Amino acid sequence: MFQDELLKGKRILVTGGGTGLGRVIAEKYLSLGADIYICGRRGNVLEETSAEMMAEHGGTVKFKAVDIRDADAVDAMVGEIFDDGGPLTGLVNNAAGNFISRTEDLSHRGFDAIADIVMHGTFYVTHSVGRRWIEAGVPGSVVSILVTWVFNGGPYVVPSAMSKSAIRSLTQSLALEWGQHDIRLNAIAPGEFPTEGMSARLLPGMKSGRADDNPMRRVGRMPELQNLATFLMADGVDWINGQTITIDGGQWMAGGGNFFRFRDKTDEDWNNIRDLIKAQNAKDKAQRTVDPAKA
Repeated sequence: MFQDELLKGKRILVTGGGTGLGRVIAEKYLSLGADIYICGRRGNVLEETSAEMMAEHGGTVKFKAVDIRDADAVDAMVGEIFDDGGPLTGLVNNAAGNFISRTEDLSHRGFDAIADIVMHGTFYVTHSVGRRWIEAGVPGSVVSILVTWVFNGGPYVVPSAMSKSAIRSLTQSLALEWGQHDIRLNAIAPGEFPTEGMSARLLPGMKSGRADDNPMRRVGRMPELQNLATFLMADGVDWINGQTITIDGGQWMAGGGNFFRFRDKTDEDWNNIRDLIKAQNAKDKAQRTVDPAKA
């Protein structure tokens, strides 16, 4: 679909690039010639991902273990990247957190866990990169990964719905403010592209892949997401600015948010869901290089 080395000369940071959607986007950019940086809290995962991607595609993938909730750590990371070969040309805001829960069962810590990563962390990275672009007088492109429930609400995922909606507003606001600097910001709102992390926290103990709910009777295919992310990051579409593009087969129009069907879950169901999510969180925490308690 794209010419070889389409992204040659690009230097792109992908937050949350060690796994899931961030990894597949970073891998596509790498295969098209970009130099890639990935960041996240689990240094061992990032190191493994970097090695695997370079073994498959060649090129350069460097990683930074950082908690994007720490504004100072983010700014230090971005400074190191800019000092390592020049300014970034692109940023993908992919790092996120999410879990499914009845809102009345949420603690403030549970809410903050999502809002601090998605809303605060995304702002910190975008601000640190964008400020340097403006100071250097160079153009840049930001692509943020949202969710389809920024359009129709997100029952049982309220912290994510609120935080991702804030990133949509950030995208629109900075597109207006920074457009004069030749910096453009766009977003992608994916439907269901099954990943391990998504399944563990949004469909714990349940089958992923709700093809029957979708007008096209299937879930997303990773190359489709990769192609859209590449289109938005490549040269030649420089007048696309401030847009959120949905890629979900039309599903967001078909019902009351992705998790409306959870309204029939019992207390016992929700207790089981919480236990499964806690187990996944403990597994992930054991792998982290960056300790949130010290951030």
